[in-house]
Amino acid sequence: MILVCKTVFFLLVSLSLVIDGGFAWNFPAIAGPLPSELAERLGLQDQILTRDQQGPAVAEARGYLCQPHLLASELPRYFSRLRELGVTHYKLFLPWARLLPEGEATEADGAQVSCYRQLLEALAAAELRAVLVLHRGRVPGAVAGRRGRAFSKLFVEYADFSFRAFGDLVDVWLSFSDLPEVLQSLPYAEPQERVQAVAAAHGGFYTALHEEISAAGGKLSIDSASSELLAVSLQNSVDFVSLNVQYRCGHETDFYKKMNEFQSVWKDKDILVFSLKVLDCASMEEHPFIPVVAIVTAINKEEAHMIGCDVNEFLDYLTHVLSETNTLQENPDAVLAPRSSYQTVWEMFAEQSESERDSFLQDVFPSGFLWGTSTGAFNIEGAWAEDGKGESIWDQFGHEGHVHMNQTADVACDSYYKTSYDIYLLRGLHPQLYKFSVSWSRIFPAGTNKTINSKGVDYYNLLIDHLLDSNIEPMVTLFHWDLPQALQAVGGWQNESIIDAFVGYADFCFSTFGDRVKLWVTFHEPWVISYTGYGTGEHPPGITDPGAASYKVAHTILKAHAKVWHLYNDKYRSQQRGKVGLVLNSDWAEPKTPGSSEDVRAAERYLQFMLGWFAHPIFVNGDYPDILKAQIQEVNQQCSMTVAQLPVFTEEEKSLVKGTADFFGLSHYTSHLVSARTNGMCTPGYESIGNFSLHVDPSWPQAASSWIHVVPWGLRRLLKFVSQEYTGSKIPIYIAGNGVPTGDTGDLLNDTLRVDYFRRYIDEALKAVKLDAVDVRSYIARSLLDGFEGPEGYSLKFGLHHVNFEDSNRQRTPKASAYFYSSVIEKNGFPSQALSRSVPVVFDRPVPSKLPSLPASEVPSEAKVVWQKFSSQTAFERDIYFYGTFPEDFTWGVSSSAYQIEGGWDADGKGPSIWDNFTHVPGNVNNNSTGDIACDSYNRVEEDIYMLRALGVKNYHFSLSWPRIFPTGRNNSINSHGVTYYNRLIDGLIANNITPIVTLYHWDLPQALQDIGGWESNELIDLFNSFADFCFQTFGDRVKFWITINEPNIIAWMGYGKGLFPPNVKEPGSAPYRVAHILLKAHARVYHTYDDKYRASQGGVIALCPFISWAEPKTLSDPRDIEAADSYLQFLVGWFTHPIFKNGDYPEVMKWKVGNRSELQNLPSSRLPVFTAEEREYIRGTADVFCFNTYSTKIVKYSTTPLTPFSYEYDQEVSLTVDSSWPSSALTDHRPVAWGLRRLLNWIKEEYGNPPIYIIENGVGERAKSDVDDNARIFYYKTYIDEALKAYKVDGVNLKGYNAWSLMDNFEWVDGYDPRFGLHQIDFDNPNRPRTPKRSAVYYAEIIRNNGIPLPKEGEFLYGEFPENFLWSAASAAYQIEGGWRADGKGLSIWDKYSHTPLKIANDANGDVACDSYHRLEEDVEMLKSLKVSHYRFSISWPRVLPDGTTRYINEKGLNYYERLIDALLAANITPQVTLYHWDLPQPLQDVGGWENDTVIQRFKEYAEVLFQRLGDKVKFWITFNEPYITAYLGYGIGTNAPGISARPGHAPYVVGHNIIKAHAEVWHLYNETFRAEQGGLISITINSDWAEPRNPHSQEDVEAAKRYMEFFLGWFSHPIFKNGDYNEVMKRRIQERSLAQGLSKSRLPEFTESEKRRIKGTYDYFGLNHYTTVLAYNINYPKDVMSFDSDRAVGTVTDRTWPSSGSTWLKMAPFGFRKLLRWIKEEYNNPPIYVTENGVSERGAFEFNDTWRIYYYRTYINEALKAVVLDGVDLRGYTAWSLMDNLEWAMGYEEKFGLYYVNFSDPALPRCPKASAKYYTQIINCNGFPDPATGPHPCLEQEPEVTPTDPSPGAADSVRFFGLHLTSQGAEIALYVLLAISAVGALGLALFAYTYGKSSKRPHKQSHMELSSKL
Repeated sequence: MILVCKTVFFLLVSLSLVIDGGFAWNFPAIAGPLPSELAERLGLQDQILTRDQQGPAVAEARGYLCQPHLLASELPRYFSRLRELGVTHYKLFLPWARLLPEGEATEADGAQVSCYRQLLEALAAAELRAVLVLHRGRVPGAVAGRRGRAFSKLFVEYADFSFRAFGDLVDVWLSFSDLPEVLQSLPYAEPQERVQAVAAAHGGFYTALHEEISAAGGKLSIDSASSELLAVSLQNSVDFVSLNVQYRCGHETDFYKKMNEFQSVWKDKDILVFSLKVLDCASMEEHPFIPVVAIVTAINKEEAHMIGCDVNEFLDYLTHVLSETNTLQENPDAVLAPRSSYQTVWEMFAEQSESERDSFLQDVFPSGFLWGTSTGAFNIEGAWAEDGKGESIWDQFGHEGHVHMNQTADVACDSYYKTSYDIYLLRGLHPQLYKFSVSWSRIFPAGTNKTINSKGVDYYNLLIDHLLDSNIEPMVTLFHWDLPQALQAVGGWQNESIIDAFVGYADFCFSTFGDRVKLWVTFHEPWVISYTGYGTGEHPPGITDPGAASYKVAHTILKAHAKVWHLYNDKYRSQQRGKVGLVLNSDWAEPKTPGSSEDVRAAERYLQFMLGWFAHPIFVNGDYPDILKAQIQEVNQQCSMTVAQLPVFTEEEKSLVKGTADFFGLSHYTSHLVSARTNGMCTPGYESIGNFSLHVDPSWPQAASSWIHVVPWGLRRLLKFVSQEYTGSKIPIYIAGNGVPTGDTGDLLNDTLRVDYFRRYIDEALKAVKLDAVDVRSYIARSLLDGFEGPEGYSLKFGLHHVNFEDSNRQRTPKASAYFYSSVIEKNGFPSQALSRSVPVVFDRPVPSKLPSLPASEVPSEAKVVWQKFSSQTAFERDIYFYGTFPEDFTWGVSSSAYQIEGGWDADGKGPSIWDNFTHVPGNVNNNSTGDIACDSYNRVEEDIYMLRALGVKNYHFSLSWPRIFPTGRNNSINSHGVTYYNRLIDGLIANNITPIVTLYHWDLPQALQDIGGWESNELIDLFNSFADFCFQTFGDRVKFWITINEPNIIAWMGYGKGLFPPNVKEPGSAPYRVAHILLKAHARVYHTYDDKYRASQGGVIALCPFISWAEPKTLSDPRDIEAADSYLQFLVGWFTHPIFKNGDYPEVMKWKVGNRSELQNLPSSRLPVFTAEEREYIRGTADVFCFNTYSTKIVKYSTTPLTPFSYEYDQEVSLTVDSSWPSSALTDHRPVAWGLRRLLNWIKEEYGNPPIYIIENGVGERAKSDVDDNARIFYYKTYIDEALKAYKVDGVNLKGYNAWSLMDNFEWVDGYDPRFGLHQIDFDNPNRPRTPKRSAVYYAEIIRNNGIPLPKEGEFLYGEFPENFLWSAASAAYQIEGGWRADGKGLSIWDKYSHTPLKIANDANGDVACDSYHRLEEDVEMLKSLKVSHYRFSISWPRVLPDGTTRYINEKGLNYYERLIDALLAANITPQVTLYHWDLPQPLQDVGGWENDTVIQRFKEYAEVLFQRLGDKVKFWITFNEPYITAYLGYGIGTNAPGISARPGHAPYVVGHNIIKAHAEVWHLYNETFRAEQGGLISITINSDWAEPRNPHSQEDVEAAKRYMEFFLGWFSHPIFKNGDYNEVMKRRIQERSLAQGLSKSRLPEFTESEKRRIKGTYDYFGLNHYTTVLAYNINYPKDVMSFDSDRAVGTVTDRTWPSSGSTWLKMAPFGFRKLLRWIKEEYNNPPIYVTENGVSERGAFEFNDTWRIYYYRTYINEALKAVVLDGVDLRGYTAWSLMDNLEWAMGYEEKFGLYYVNFSDPALPRCPKASAKYYTQIINCNGFPDPATGPHPCLEQEPEVTPTDPSPGAADSVRFFGLHLTSQGAEIALYVLLAISAVGALGLALFAYTYGKSSKRPHKQSHMELSSKL
């Protein structure tokens, strides 16, 4: 120290001697920049010198972020010591790139600015002055990329910014240092250009410094180590010369020479030696003053004026100068060794008072702090055995009954199926991170990469992609305790071979997900795995071996972790740039007796045994902590046995493990008091081995879990310990788990305990960051959801969101803690004062533009063209689904209104409204409900915004409560509390980028104004304007979309006409008109106020919003009905919109009708008031956009209505009805009729000149207290939004936005709370009004995310061909077509008897004649030849060949018919496919029991043998049974098919199915063993099946129901035949369980013997499949005593409303299901050869040649089959269309027609005529699929079919007939693309088809096939 003082003293004296000949103690002695290790710890690497400037003490910098919170604790002592040594100034480098990341001063990084200001303030506090360098080294990329004068301009802006930010703390400025680097990095080719740019930049700042901001003082220079050219340029823009000096000992002469040259350039300038480097001075440490003397001499010799010198070089040689500050030591975190980190931390806090310890810090976390929430796979996913997942140790643990109440994680939160739900909640919470784990056994079911489960991979890909779409960073844990059971079976973590398995699993995850996942956790809480899994056995695998297995497992885990870290580091880091760490859990340990050194040591031991066990090897030295090793050694020495076996790392392993973490993940929940044990060390156990005992302070609050006590301050201490012991400033800490459980009783939603826990624990983390300089980067709350909590099952709830585990929907509801945590995230902590009002942001909003003036409407209006346009649409054309998206600026929103949601009816000074008074009168409202509380939104702003954020809406439409703002309705009574509420709401919306759409008046008139007459008083015009004016003035800076009045037509009619709404005026003939008149004038007044006073500055739009129902004429061909529909619309909406959007006056039809009727009623004048010319002009044009609310459609018919009583309703002269087939809803007049919306939008377009249109309310109500699985609402939105899309894309409607009604269930006016319209369910019985998202909310959020309904990838049309030799066929069945029911000796069948039984067949039809194919064989063959099929599938009538069903008599005439048919087919080169049994059992066999009698098996075998013998030489394709499911279920279960048996629905179907399976097997073996060798044919069975989708794809219960449906349908027959000879396990288990529960001794499902199983298994040559449709399946719980097939299956089905209908109620067109079914058969039955033996669609009604629906069906279904072949690898070998011709469709008679050929059954000749679909099918056959038009014309495409032409539209020369519409060619092209659900390639293909065959389309009375296709 003496040497140090002597050296510095001499240095300063030497310098001062030459200055004015005396001692100048204020001479600037300049130190700095910061030593490297200190700079690194503080995240200030910019202060470290570049490599060529580094002294011995300066290390290479790393890119850590600035840590301002460390400055206060680290720097004061360091700077103070420098000042004591005589240092006066300190060098600092400002980082331009960090302060202004984008290069612009307007986009500064506030955190960096704050950091450097804090650094400068620390200097000032130590009485050191700053020498500040604005920039050194290469120019930031954001700046270098700009050319011209931009560089100098940007630098001056940056310099000016820096001066204003730091100028009060800086005396000396340098513009640039390291000039060669600066110059080299500038984007100029010529050196001179670069020099000029730098000179301009420096000069600009010099000028600004001295001319504009000189008052603050300051001197400026620039690094002089540059070209002479630059020096000359800067002569007049420096206050002194900054000199970089290198002094080489022994070369003084060279040094003097250089100084002389320097002085010649910089004449008469003061010199600051900014940087001094001393080289080659061996005696430097001993005589550091030698170079100083030389420098002083040289400068003195040149008579220069030296004003300061760098002394940093001397400090570098004397690092021990600052030893007391420890900043230059090897370990920068060590303090006063030999104290341990624990002792240091404990002593640091030991003296804290309780009040100081528990004080609350109001501050925020650093910018960039990451907030998150977490889950674990086994806690939430469920689907434990779904989609190929393997069993995990937790699955087995639960199934063995080790969990509370025998609960399991089989379903858990059902998150495997609820990805969208979980993302929805996360969007509401809006964290930056979501920590979740991958289930090892879901990816690798057996634990190794030998079996990879692609569906598990798909799940995680979907989750990750959705997270990123929602701007949430995934943090993925590889192992969160759920080891594959297959690996546990070979030892689990005790077997070191698991390391390779884990590395392989991690490798797969990195390669699969690592392109998107940048934060990886190898192990979550390995202590728990080791301790509770292998130590105490509380967790699986349940091993109790704390002395050996526990330590062995930890050892293995550490090595596995290390290898995975190195794998990522070596193989993936360079490309993926992610981070890998692990999460360690730890309590804080506080000595039980603070004064006991033993307890202090015990507490430290506890920490080392818990945390150090894993942290020390990774973060310190690759080995276990010395304390741990020593303690175990001591225990083993003291005991007579080896109590604990701690494995030993080899040196190589230590090297492998050390440093293998990029971050320190920390889980913390609680703290303990720890004392030293006094006995029992030799008993194996965690505490005994560690020699500590755990205690708690009785004052610590107890959580629901016994192991958690609430001790917030423990977290701060633990964080400081982790920082001190392991991480320092080099490794960031991520708090990756913190939370508290509540129990499963009490108020599960208002979790105040958890709110308080989070508040206090997060604040302790904040203290650690702000006060203790701990580098904490994140906080992750446990957990997103309540879940399966290990041994405690579902009894402990950690979730921010409540999950109802009693409900199969597993609905999720945010708790109070979710809203609290969300607010913490939003505020980034706990700011000391309320955040200031948000700065208004610019939204995509309507651009105000004056709408054109329009003439008055005619009677009927010109908009009648809409009815003409759509009049010829068929239902199929009308309803077909349309795919596409809306424009980018389309606005999606959701709506509410004040009275319906706010509550707080008299809170904080709100005045009463008319609805308050009305609802308080009993009887006015359903159930006497009121809006007093409603959804309590007045007190729940954050909760409402949470929902809106989760939805992802662009706008929120709400209304202002007039009496909440003006309690008396007048501006002399302003309620500031009400204003504050709306400000909070609006600010919250804007902060979340949600545009407010605000309605000024939504029905809740202040009662005080009703008392003066309400809307019947003209005074309200001024009063409403006054209210609006206040709102514009108060909220208009942020609100840019205003609606004056909501549904004025409802106000006028319901409030003043019918009197059902307040104010209950019942004057239907006059009051509505008077009120409407005033409402219109009030609206116009408000519009003009906005237009005149506010629009210029606020730039918003304003309109009013009427209610509209579409009016569909009862009879479209009746002009009076069309006129009536138009009249209805004019009275309903034109009443208000005609004056505004047209001529300022009412519609002509209103004036005409009301005037005429008033005259007929002997009134002196019309009841409809009259506007003056001035009023008309004032009203006209008072809307910027067209807003409306709509819900349903009415059927309108002209009606002569009574003249009395006077009524607005009668004035319309219409009658209104609805179609009973329309779906119902909660409100009788709100039936969903989606197509009405499209027509309504078209009407508005035509009537009002296509203004910008906004749908403000649209939705549907359900009457259910709980409707979270609201399927009907999803169908509503799915269809209504699609119709809006059609209107926009196809019809050119100027639609700008869509808002769903409503955000949440609310008060629905006089209906109270019964109809539920909300996307979110509100529990009105709970005072907290919890909000639970319904499935519709998740669906609507997806619509918003996709901006419409884009065509899914799998829906794109596939061009291509089927394999060569693909079989194309058409089908029929004997009873359906043959007729000849008693001809030529045919016997009776069960269908003959059934059809002759009354009331069995529709219209008493029968098959006596049918298509008469028995007599028209040649015609049938000609049809087949015309179709060009390769095959024909038909069935043989058993009783036609064997009249009594036995071989006692063979009917040769009957057999001859089939021989002739087969010969004719073969002659036509058509291969026969023969079905032996297609339902027409000989009646004599039925008389002895039919298929319930097993003797029929032998009869069937004998029948088959006859056919094989007689026909087998020509028939090579046999089908034993057609659709045995129909025979068993419909024939013998419910009795709707022959033989009509329904008495034994729980027995008979199974017996029948059993016998059919055995009969099939016998016949197959007969053919196989007797005939196959000679005949060489194929034989199998045809099984029919729908495809079943889960009704709710997000519900495991519905998923299981869909699978059960498939197993009971297809699997019933296919599993025995195609799999193992026996029924599937689902059927066997369910039927047995129900049978036993019903008191039966055995299952109602018969059992096969082992020999029968062997005989049945494999009895197929192919899989014959009939398929028509798809269903949506859901679970139904039948009473246990019901015995039936349906109750055993326990599945209900519905269909999607968007699927086109057919002529059969059971058949909806859902082509995607066909592909899925084919793929399912492939996967389930090992990809057998498949022949589709039936597929087709029906129609009803009169014959239509242009069967566009059937063309659509075949096109889409066959294309899905092609996808199955080409994309899925399905072995599909043939396709059969059902049916060849219209025929008897069983119980439906001739009502339903499936034929490709029309049969005229009313003509005795039964003529056959090809439909358009027949020609289309022929084309597909010719092309063997769908050739790609992009490859050019294809010869397979024949001339298009001649079809009946469609009458052209008069005067529409350029129009195209499309789906019954007359559209422009462009419109048709757009529609064609979407309606066919094909890709852009598909649309192009059809266009090319049309081009290729255009010539034929020009022929008269012919229509090309492409025109037919365009119908689709």
